[in-house]
Amino acid sequence: MNCAERLVDIFGTQAEVARAFQLDRAVVHHWVKTGYVPARWAGEVERVTAGRISAVDVVSEASLKNPVRVKSRPGDAPFGIPPESDPMTQYAPAKRIQSFHPPQRTLMGPGPTEIHPRVLTTMSQPAIGYLDPVFVEMMEELKALLRYVYQTKNPLTFPLSGPGSVGMEYCFVNMVAPGDKVVVCQNGVFGGRMLENVVRCGGTPVVVEDRWGDPVDPQKLEDALKKNPDVKVVAFVHAETSTGAQSDAKLLTQIAHKHGALVIVDAVTSLAGTPVKVDEWEIDAIYSASQKCLSCTPGLSPVSFSERVVEHVKKRKDKIHSWFMDMNLLLGYWNASTRTYHHTAPTNSLFALHEALLLIREEGLENCWARHLRHHVALKAGLEAMGLKFFVAEKSQLPQMNAVLCPEGVNEEEVRKRLLGEFGLEIGAGLGPLKGRIWRFGLMGYSCRPDNVMLCLSALGSVLSDMGLPVHVGDAEAAAHGAYAQMHAKDAQRKKRAA
Repeated sequence: MNCAERLVDIFGTQAEVARAFQLDRAVVHHWVKTGYVPARWAGEVERVTAGRISAVDVVSEASLKNPVRVKSRPGDAPFGIPPESDPMTQYAPAKRIQSFHPPQRTLMGPGPTEIHPRVLTTMSQPAIGYLDPVFVEMMEELKALLRYVYQTKNPLTFPLSGPGSVGMEYCFVNMVAPGDKVVVCQNGVFGGRMLENVVRCGGTPVVVEDRWGDPVDPQKLEDALKKNPDVKVVAFVHAETSTGAQSDAKLLTQIAHKHGALVIVDAVTSLAGTPVKVDEWEIDAIYSASQKCLSCTPGLSPVSFSERVVEHVKKRKDKIHSWFMDMNLLLGYWNASTRTYHHTAPTNSLFALHEALLLIREEGLENCWARHLRHHVALKAGLEAMGLKFFVAEKSQLPQMNAVLCPEGVNEEEVRKRLLGEFGLEIGAGLGPLKGRIWRFGLMGYSCRPDNVMLCLSALGSVLSDMGLPVHVGDAEAAAHGAYAQMHAKDAQRKKRAA
């Protein structure tokens, strides 16, 4: 039997296969008809079938059924290798290069995350022009979905072409003019990058510093603004990826506005993983990234700006110091009525973001937040059952980014290497002063699933036990199951009372 037939054999019917993979039945019927499952589904097939059909089997079969054909190669040349007499050979790489097939990994680090098969499938759709009417219509839907995730009605809400760092720089280069005084709240790596942006924009930074692992102290911000009444902008990280600490974005924004300052908020790790309410909290400018809790391909930075910021930028008398990031120019490109050419948008990546946001809309934003919290509680119970301690105080812990102290005497790098090599599991290391001191366990987007929680606890327990730590195999998994059971019981009681 081929892999498509084996799927039907496992699940019973084509309809059940479609349900298991969240697909239209016609797709599964096509797999059976053609006699193979497309290679891009290899990892998901292995996961859903619990290894009964391996990813290697799917890829191998798909390669045989639908081989890559290169029409331009000479008939007498081996695949991909021109004859030695070809004068261009001198510039060819010495190593023979073949098609790249990344291994299947379980991604539980600080990003990127695993990507839902629906998003991967959408990303592989045919390319179309960036001013095609169909693409323009999709852009409007994309903006609407982003407004939902950001909980805002800001007209200027769209994805920038570039990673989260581009979103950060876009905010500063438009909102900070040379000489402007800017308060930067720094409690980790990314507060430091905000500071660097202020300096490069010619601004005058005022640093409010907190210990790494602590949230931003609202009183320190209040004191800094009292001492500097001419501050134009306050910038802070809502969810500090380097430490797993969450600050009170609503309160910090209120303090900044009380002193007449605009705010720039880094929501790279928080968006869709923990509550972010742009309109309710009256945030002026906010940016995020596609590869965290949105579970999309890296390379896009969703941003949102209030009308107050747009007016602020329009009134600037100096020219924005970046052509590509000039808000005034991009306004025309993302305008709903008429679009002017600005740059070639990454169309297929935008297709993927559209699908990733649609998945969140289908799940429901509050359900998405609850899912991240639920699996965080289970992971935490398991890690603590091993005797591990969290770096951040409980009240400030991010559900989607768990910073855990490495036990004394344990080589944290060796643990990560073994997790990756033996279990295909990636977790993150500490950055800056936390290098070698913590592990960062990400539970973001599509990676935030119970099977990942249990694999992580089982794999980590096995590695630590082999390294001589007094870890009883099975205790962590039992603790996580217990946490899940308690949460299910509470949910059932809540529903019963509400009925």
